[in-house]
Amino acid sequence: MDILLVASAFNSLTQRVFAELGDRGHRVRVELALGDEHLREAVRRTAPDLVIAPMLRTAIPADIWSAHVCLIVHPGPVGDRGPSSLDWAVHTGAADWGVTVLQASAEMDGGDVWASVRCPVPAVGKSDLYRNEVSDAALEAVLLAVERFASGTYVPRPQDAPGAAVCARPYFDQSLRRVDWASDPTGTVVRKLRGADSQPGVRDVLLEEEWYLHGGHPEDTLRGEPGELLATRAGAICRATVDGAVWIPELRPRRKAGEAATFKLPAVLALGDRMPVLPEADVPWELSAGRRTWSDIRYREEGPAGFLSFAFPGGAMSTSQCRRLLRAYEFACSRPTTVLVLGGGRDFFSNGIHLNVIEASADPARESWANINAMDDLVAALLTTTDRLLVSALGGNAAAGGAMLALAADQVWCRAGAVLNPHYRLMGLYGSEYWTYTLPRRVGDEEAERLTRRALPVTAARAREIGLVDVVIDSTPEDFGSAVARHASRLASAPGTRQRISKKKAARERDEAVAPLSSYRQAELARMRRTFFDPGAPYHALRSAFVRKTKPSSTPDHLRAGVSRRAPHVPA
Repeated sequence: MDILLVASAFNSLTQRVFAELGDRGHRVRVELALGDEHLREAVRRTAPDLVIAPMLRTAIPADIWSAHVCLIVHPGPVGDRGPSSLDWAVHTGAADWGVTVLQASAEMDGGDVWASVRCPVPAVGKSDLYRNEVSDAALEAVLLAVERFASGTYVPRPQDAPGAAVCARPYFDQSLRRVDWASDPTGTVVRKLRGADSQPGVRDVLLEEEWYLHGGHPEDTLRGEPGELLATRAGAICRATVDGAVWIPELRPRRKAGEAATFKLPAVLALGDRMPVLPEADVPWELSAGRRTWSDIRYREEGPAGFLSFAFPGGAMSTSQCRRLLRAYEFACSRPTTVLVLGGGRDFFSNGIHLNVIEASADPARESWANINAMDDLVAALLTTTDRLLVSALGGNAAAGGAMLALAADQVWCRAGAVLNPHYRLMGLYGSEYWTYTLPRRVGDEEAERLTRRALPVTAARAREIGLVDVVIDSTPEDFGSAVARHASRLASAPGTRQRISKKKAARERDEAVAPLSSYRQAELARMRRTFFDPGAPYHALRSAFVRKTKPSSTPDHLRAGVSRRAPHVPA
């Protein structure tokens, strides 16, 4: 079918629906919801068989939905209505939730139901929940709805049937998110912070100024007066509650009248010289199993397999985060393991350099340069490790330099629900992270050129077909870590693993003789440096628009062109 996706942004769910439908042979195009006339023109231009809205903050005009079947993906169970469904799910501590695909109608969220799928609600942030359990349920519901529509015989179910339960919930505003530091226990504070971790944040007063707090994690040992700042760790701040404390990784200043849009930053960096003198509460890479505290990098072992996990907000990796991860990697390599797994968490693997930190820098060009070199140092360490097998385990999405970081390992394992964006072009960058070495050796020169030029999302299944990943693990987000551990244990104890390690060392030496790794880095960085230090390069405006979430004036051409049925991949 010819399907038009209408979305307020080409976010993670829209990308997944786009790529998965394309994999199934549909022609899929995207139109951003930038106004009613834009949508009308897009419908006239594409004449779609079906319109689907994976993420839409505004209503589709009546003249469109009355002439075309328009399916809305609502992140709530059947009967749930309102713009803040997931906020209410997290706030009320729901154990399970759902996604409903309904037909657009005059009543917002009140149309006939084409499909609905339930999903669990683990104790994670709202954005993590959205990208994982909700995304899985949404895709299942969309595919079922598309199948039912294509049959031509299915009749959608009205929501106003006798006995049907309808729950219309209001917008979840800041009055509901407010933390009362004098009375809210730690569990309540964490739930409020997690319910607004990505957007919109929890508005609060900190050091006599208004901030939005993003993300929250409980702390098990530090204590102080409620609301007091206690310590820092890896850029996060620890704040006391009435019965404990919480870690807050990121802050965003409240926008003042006449100022440019503000954006999230690591909390310590955001506070800057406002920060009081606080202790840095370091923890070892290997935390004991009983600890209940926050750390963005952790290491553990299970027999001959080591696991180096990292979880940076939004998947972005600043200069300092790259350097800390490199130190942790060096520690992991000092351990007597046969297999070392990187990642393995349930959310983002990595999205590359930290554009927000770069934008906030006094010299964005120099910070860009420092950040990409820190990323390259990390990738180089992986590529030159020859005494064990390395596995990148992608439980969640990866993009740009983060996707290329994954390719530095010997094997790439990916959860079936992850989406990869192995390209840099949309940020005006050529890219580095040794991608000119790692990407072609996996997919071939032609496919590498296609991936980086088209700049479109790739499903895990498609990535496996073209050789971008080696193993696709069909698991829930919660079970991915344990599935990876089982796979790693089998790999570490497999009879041929020692021989594979020996062959890996020989292969690295052969590649080095043909073209030194340093030559790839030098060539990539020469192009990156020209871009970073050219004030007129598009990268600077694109970066600013990205971090400030500036609304585009039109739908990008590559999304309007979309994706059509792909030919089967023939290995080189």
